[in-house]
Amino acid sequence: MTAPKQQRRARKIAMSPEEVTAFLQEQRTCRVATNGTNGPHATPLWYLWDGDALWLTSLSRSQRWTDLMADPRIAAVVDAGHDYGELRGVELRGSVEVVGEVPRTGEPHPELERVEQAFADRYTGGHVVVDGRHAWLRLRPEKITSWDFRKLGTA
Repeated sequence: MTAPKQQRRARKIAMSPEEVTAFLQEQRTCRVATNGTNGPHATPLWYLWDGDALWLTSLSRSQRWTDLMADPRIAAVVDAGHDYGELRGVELRGSVEVVGEVPRTGEPHPELERVEQAFADRYTGGHVVVDGRHAWLRLRPEKITSWDFRKLGTA
């Protein structure tokens, strides 16, 4: 796996890799943009960041899934803050890959065991939900862009 491209702009307010990981592990929802036949399609999703990849679970009979099977390129944004001086976020770009069966029925899959449990611990009180409607996608970002306006200080 190659490292994501370095951020070229706004480096003054960029997060360090450790800050990116801490931020992504703290927040709960990302906004995912796909390329559809009718243009961009953006939707919110729960996610899991493992330090190297963004894991997403998606309905396998959704517009998002259809878009990604035709064009696996994706952008995901996680952001936080209300006032200008507290805005921060991370954008991850790359192509997703399907991991496991579609839809997920619970067949043993070594890569998904830790992901599903970590996702369950984060969102469903530790109970792994396998509903036969969702499937797993992994984004190993090709580019990560971050911003933390708190680094601007006060004027």
